Amino acid sequence: MKKLFILVAALFTIGTVSAQKFARINVQEVVMAMPEFDEAQKNLEAFGKDLNEQMEQIQVEFNNKLADFQKNQATMAASVKQMRQQELEQLQQRFSEFQQIAQQDFQKKQAELIEPVQKKAQEAVNKVAKANGYIVVFDVSVPSLAYIDEAQTTDIAPLVKKELGIVATTAAPAK
Repeated sequence: MKKLFILVAALFTIGTVSAQKFARINVQEVVMAMPEFDEAQKNLEAFGKDLNEQMEQIQVEFNNKLADFQKNQATMAASVKQMRQQELEQLQQRFSEFQQIAQQDFQKKQAELIEPVQKKAQEAVNKVAKANGYIVVFDVSVPSLAYIDEAQTTDIAPLVKKELGIVATTAAPAK
């Protein structure tokens, strides 16, 4: 009796699953097509450029002081020489610390700028999936599935792009 119940439950589950709708989407592709993503990328590039300019200033200062030290060390008193060496070491340490902080700041800025775009895309995916009766949407930009039969799933990227107001651009014909 117990085996019969399990068999009936399994057949019911298989029948129920086969009637469900599954979809797929490359969320990363959609995000990259969003105008907000372009704006975020521009802001991130400008932020990164500012950080690089500051690092270059520190590097130039270090190089100038090092060149001066190397040029004049033969005529320096021992105490002055030691002080200059310490100054160079401190400047090098400051540069290293700035690099680490700059990298952290860049990652924070990236999250600050990109996360709202990703959230907007995810909300559009949710809305489209719900409106069209999909119970599962697979994100094919994250290779976590061993296999997906694309013929058995629907690509909802065009619907999501439409929801986001992204107009599809066509490539110019080759001459």
